[in-house]
Amino acid sequence: MNGFKAMLFDLDNTLLNRDEAVDRLFFKLVKMCYRDVDHTLENEMRQQFKVYDGKYFGQHDKTDVIASFFDEFPPQNGMPNHAIQDFWNLHFPQCFAVHPDTITFIHRIKQQVKVGIITNGSVERQKAKIAYTNLDRCFDTVIISEEVGFSKPDKRIFEVALKRLDVNPEETLFVGDDLEKDIDGCQQAHIKGVWFNPDMRKNDTAIQPYAEIHTLERLGSYFK
Repeated sequence: MNGFKAMLFDLDNTLLNRDEAVDRLFFKLVKMCYRDVDHTLENEMRQQFKVYDGKYFGQHDKTDVIASFFDEFPPQNGMPNHAIQDFWNLHFPQCFAVHPDTITFIHRIKQQVKVGIITNGSVERQKAKIAYTNLDRCFDTVIISEEVGFSKPDKRIFEVALKRLDVNPEETLFVGDDLEKDIDGCQQAHIKGVWFNPDMRKNDTAIQPYAEIHTLERLGSYFK
């Protein structure tokens, strides 16, 4: 088992595919607020919705995402700005899905090591995503930035997880898709960072992960 006693995971775009969830939220929004949108325009709108989501990614308040989108593509049935955040909080968590193989894999490694999640975001939305996908049944601890007062890449959020799981940094792996927030952050806390890179992006940074994987199943080799 290589001496590891714990494995920690990022949530969005590691355990869960956030990009697919954004697409699903877009289609919910179109169905609710627009009429008679042809396929070509819908594709254009979807790409711009993702642009605005990326522009305001990391903000707890998502009003700017949809308000900006409405400014560019005025809806037939809009919603006031004060209702946008409620729409996002209610519908976005329901747009996430977890692959059954991921659940199977987590349960398998949990038989050998402690497992946890460290995620940036609001308590309400992140807990809703985790509960909706049944990931809450799989992990020994879940650390959410809003709840603890530190966000990745601050090493203190990783240290909270170590303390909760009662493990040392050298006994721990952290798996995440973001080189700066996940990999550099955890390695500042002396935790080995495994870069989850399913799209095989080029690493153009000076950050050197402990390992790089393209599927979560590859992690099983660390616990044989």
